Amino acid sequence: MADIFKFKQFDVNQSGCAMKVNTDGVLLGALANAEGASTVLDIGTGTGVIALMLAQRFPNANIEAVEIDAAAAETADGNFKTSQFADRLQLYATAFEEYFEACPDKQFDFIVSNPPFFLNSLASPGEKKNLARHTDGAFFEKLIGSVARHLKPAGTCAMILPLETADMVKGLLVEDGMHLLGIVDIKSFEHTAPHREIITFGGQPTALQRTELIIYAEPKVYSQAYQHTLKEFLTIF
Repeated sequence: MADIFKFKQFDVNQSGCAMKVNTDGVLLGALANAEGASTVLDIGTGTGVIALMLAQRFPNANIEAVEIDAAAAETADGNFKTSQFADRLQLYATAFEEYFEACPDKQFDFIVSNPPFFLNSLASPGEKKNLARHTDGAFFEKLIGSVARHLKPAGTCAMILPLETADMVKGLLVEDGMHLLGIVDIKSFEHTAPHREIITFGGQPTALQRTELIIYAEPKVYSQAYQHTLKEFLTIF
């Protein structure tokens, strides 16, 4: 895979990042609803692609991003600084726990995360990819608890997760006084079961909004809905 992934309004250097630009990240960046948010936090920014997509979509948003992996953080910082949105993007090379410890009273209008999600599975080859994609339930307990404390009263958070992890996270929301507000079921084909969910939650309950997005109309042919979702970003559309 090329080190530079070119989007329509910015480039993403992927060197030094275990997790490259992928479908999960671009779908979350395109579908996460930060409308009206002036303060946004991206937890585990990786290459910075989600933060960059949100900066493009929401011109009034000031976005902070945290990344625990030093090489990925350096890459993301470079991607931010070379983009046209540089004045609204700030990178912190630290774990989210340490970030919140340093600013315990800070709250955000919107938080987004494409977190590690392989619960109790075998480690993948390479320490960096292991860090980026493997975790356990305790990680999500800390993550959801931290998000709940650092959202403004009307703030919301969006995450993309596989179904097993999404179910666990929904249980944690109740424990932390959060409410599930939205679900986008991500399916490869119309006839297949969802393999990812984008969940949105916050502290103020509203009626649950549930939709779906189908990636392929047929093998190797993207659906009209997928093309429409990403047409402002991907150069192939």
